[in-house]
Amino acid sequence: MATTVVGQRLSRVDARRKVTGTATYSAEHRIEGLLYGVIVNGTVARGTVSRISVDAALAHPGVLHVLTDFSELRLAHPVDRIAFYGQPIAVVVAETLEAATHGASLVEATYKQQDAVTDFDAPDIPSQTPADEPDYSRGDPAGALASAQVKVDLELTSARENHNPIELPSTIARWQDGRLTLWDKTQWSQGAARTVAGALGIAVGNVRVHNEFLGGGFGSGIQTYDHVILAAFAAREVGSPVKVVLTRRQFYYGTGFRPASRHRMALGSSTAGRVSALVYEVRIENARYQSYTDGLTDLPQFLYGVPNTRTAYRVTPVDVHSPCSMRGPGVVLGNFALETAMDQLAHELAVDPIELRLRNEPTQDEVTQLPFSTRKLRECYETGARRFGWSRRRPKPGSRTDGDLLIGMGMSTASYHNNRRDSSARARLHADGTAEVFAASADMGPGTTTSVMQVAADALGLPASAVTFRLGDSSYPTAPLHAAATTMASVGSAVHTTCNALKAEFIRRAVADPDSPLHGENPADVHVRDGQLETSGAQDTYRDILRRAALPGLDITGNWGPGEADSRISTYGYGAVFAEVSVDPLLGLVRVRRIFAAYDVGRVISPKLAHSQAIGGMVGGIGMALLEGTVTDHRDGRIINASLADYLVPVNADVPDLDAAFINTEDPQADPIGVKGLGEITIVGVAPAIGNAVFNATGKRLTDLPIRPEALL
Repeated sequence: MATTVVGQRLSRVDARRKVTGTATYSAEHRIEGLLYGVIVNGTVARGTVSRISVDAALAHPGVLHVLTDFSELRLAHPVDRIAFYGQPIAVVVAETLEAATHGASLVEATYKQQDAVTDFDAPDIPSQTPADEPDYSRGDPAGALASAQVKVDLELTSARENHNPIELPSTIARWQDGRLTLWDKTQWSQGAARTVAGALGIAVGNVRVHNEFLGGGFGSGIQTYDHVILAAFAAREVGSPVKVVLTRRQFYYGTGFRPASRHRMALGSSTAGRVSALVYEVRIENARYQSYTDGLTDLPQFLYGVPNTRTAYRVTPVDVHSPCSMRGPGVVLGNFALETAMDQLAHELAVDPIELRLRNEPTQDEVTQLPFSTRKLRECYETGARRFGWSRRRPKPGSRTDGDLLIGMGMSTASYHNNRRDSSARARLHADGTAEVFAASADMGPGTTTSVMQVAADALGLPASAVTFRLGDSSYPTAPLHAAATTMASVGSAVHTTCNALKAEFIRRAVADPDSPLHGENPADVHVRDGQLETSGAQDTYRDILRRAALPGLDITGNWGPGEADSRISTYGYGAVFAEVSVDPLLGLVRVRRIFAAYDVGRVISPKLAHSQAIGGMVGGIGMALLEGTVTDHRDGRIINASLADYLVPVNADVPDLDAAFINTEDPQADPIGVKGLGEITIVGVAPAIGNAVFNATGKRLTDLPIRPEALL
């Protein structure tokens, strides 16, 4: 596939707008007559509101309305009772944000409380097997584990995590002639339109959602939460546009989170390092009112060639808000359990951790019995080990020091399913030779606006400067949620297909036009470069074709979907992650010194942005491994550390030498542009690589995330 723009190390096309402040985010749109809404949150985990007093709020200057009756709304949780701490019980609408904020503080509520449980480790709380995560088994796992020559059996835990992008959840709602327009921080504009329409009982065609710029998401903007629906509801009730922006504290209460989890991972092996048995049992916290699951059991079932495997997934419903996807959802934690156990097994066998993984490489997908589309894990191991300097690792824990510090190296395998979904796009070529491409996608930070433009430019045979990709509008052609590493393979493939169809239409018109220099030529012999259609002996241009036809432009809408591909192939991204840490044995302080990862993610459309994605995933993995954890007061369900002053995320001082490389490979069986998802896999494997490095430094096998200093003292 000849390219001129794909593969270039381009900077983001919207970078100047972002750094100069001219990019307009959801809360920044200037809407005439705008009022401000502030949500009042309930302060019990379970019960009903027995009385709510709004008189003091209404008496405050600038406060116009206090809405407390949500009975006509269809929300994800009950509206007639409290299901979790922080559930909205009122919306104060005022002329200014300050008036609305103070008015909200004057609303008083009393509750009829019910006994609530917010700790999913509390005794006598029943767990459930979710319908979409049934138990899985192949072979004889119990027998193989019992008879294995070497066994590893670990109990592992992870804390709840919150997303914490810089941009807070923000919505502006405006009604005009019965139609609703939302400017919303969402990762899925068309999903938000459907949810809001359903909640309000109106036709989805009467809702339009704009989301051109997002200041990070990490999964927090996939679902449409109460604040979006309440902004729309308030705007309809008061007859004016209303803006609602959650505070950082409300963000913790009002959106989902990565659920806390408890794991058992058992491996059985021969002394030769052939893993014969794997048993994985996992349990996560859940809400009572809504079940949430993600792919925790995916990699334990799939990643290695283990003939006897059993996985069991359980959820424990308690009185909390429902969890949601967070970068690397589920997979990142299942991988932590698996790769920690694999490292311990390598230690027990006195085998290099990479060699152990190579000895258990499968020849096909053991779950589906399908062939791999591509699987370049061996190359990832080799490239990563060479670039990282893995040969300098000392197998004996605690044997390498730097002054008073203990130094360790660790590694982990990473993988993530190559998700592709049906998508559409519209491409338009203008009379001046420039092109616009449209899809209802989003760009929360990976550079989708740039990378999809690169695909379109090559398909149309235009320079990058002549192509603009328009996104962030639910009225554009259908696109899937901007999550699960889905966008490039799905939207990019739809754009590629559509732009090629548009190019073919221009070629068809040229060879059929007696006035064209290409008249009568074989369409297959016509190539396009820099907007010029040419064969070996004749040339035409997009501009001239449109001029002769007296057209201001030409556009085509096209579709692409994976079809039945997943019934024929197993397509995943792969990676090998390497980490070096120092540990202060007196303080128990772990510092990451460097991380390097090598990835097989198919064709890399935009190398500069791909590298940026890898670095971002590593930073998230550092947070998961060493810092992040949401703390709940189980007396009432209040989140104690609901602020960036108390919830620890990596800062510049925590981010050392990070680097990544990409194996030169394409996956044409998966999609027409040969890509595999990148956004999620880059966090997968980071936490276990760090944990395994800590073990190499100290000899202490830590199985609780985040790793805390007291665990090393």
